[in-house]
Amino acid sequence: MVSPRDLDPSESPQAFYGAEVRRLREAAGLSQDRLGELVFCSGAYIGQIEAATRKPQKDLSIRLDTVLRTDGHFSRLYPMVTRTRFAEYFTAAAELQAIAQTISEYAPALVPGLLQTPEYAQAVFRAAQPLRSATDIGERVALRMERSQILDDPTRPMFWVVMDESVIRRPTGGAAVMCGQLSRLSNLVRDSRIIMQVLPFSAGAHALLEGALCLMTFADAPPAAYVEGPHAGQLLDDPAFVAKCLLSYDLVRAVALSPEASLALVESVAEEYADEHD
Repeated sequence: MVSPRDLDPSESPQAFYGAEVRRLREAAGLSQDRLGELVFCSGAYIGQIEAATRKPQKDLSIRLDTVLRTDGHFSRLYPMVTRTRFAEYFTAAAELQAIAQTISEYAPALVPGLLQTPEYAQAVFRAAQPLRSATDIGERVALRMERSQILDDPTRPMFWVVMDESVIRRPTGGAAVMCGQLSRLSNLVRDSRIIMQVLPFSAGAHALLEGALCLMTFADAPPAAYVEGPHAGQLLDDPAFVAKCLLSYDLVRAVALSPEASLALVESVAEEYADEHD
C-alpha cells in the first residue's frame, strides 16, 4: 500500500484531503486508531483515507471537523473529493471493487458490469437511457471497460458470480451480442479468472429475490455490501447487515448449479445464440 507520506497532495482533491487528515491528526497527537475511535470508524479506514485509497463519507467529514476542531475544513473539501465519473450512488462501490481481495456478486437481471463486453454494455446503457447521445454512451462503455481491467491482475480480486438463469436467456443486444458475452464468461472461467454459477429457474424461490448484491472483502478493513435497484444503490458496512447478506449469498450458492454444470449451460446457450445469429 502507498504510504501517506509518499503522496503528492497536489495530485488530486482526494490526495489533498488525505494529507490534511494526516497533518491535522498528527498535530493533535492522535494515532490513526485513536482518531478512528473518536470519529466512529476503524484506524485502518483512517489510514486508507490518508493514503487516498478510499474516499471519505459526508458524515465522517463532519465528525473530523468536530474532533480536530477545523471549523468546517473537511466539510468544505468533501464536495471536491467526491466528484466522479460514475453515478453518484455507485461511486464508493466502484472504488472499493478496485482494492477488494474478493468480490462476490448475485446478478438477477444483467451480467455484472466488470464482466460485460463492450457490445453488451452498450446495449444495456442504450436500453436504460435511450435519449443519451452516442458519444455519451461510448464514454460510459469505455469507463466500464476501464474498470474491468482489475480482472487482469492474476492475484486479485477473487471474483465469484451467481447469475439468475434469466441473465443468460434474455437476448440483451441480440443474438450476436449475447453469443460474444457468454463466450467472454466462458473464457474467464476457463482462464481461472472467475468462479461462475447459474441459479436455474427450477430453483424456485430463493434468498435474494429482491435485487442485485455485491459483497467485498479487504486485507485490512471489514467487509462491505453493495445493494442496488433501478437508478439507486447503497453501500453498507454495518457488520450485522453484512452478515445477513453473506448468509443469503451462501444460501443462493447452495441451490445454484455447480460451477461445472453452470459453465456447460452457459456454453450451450452461447451455441444456441450462435446458431440463431447464423
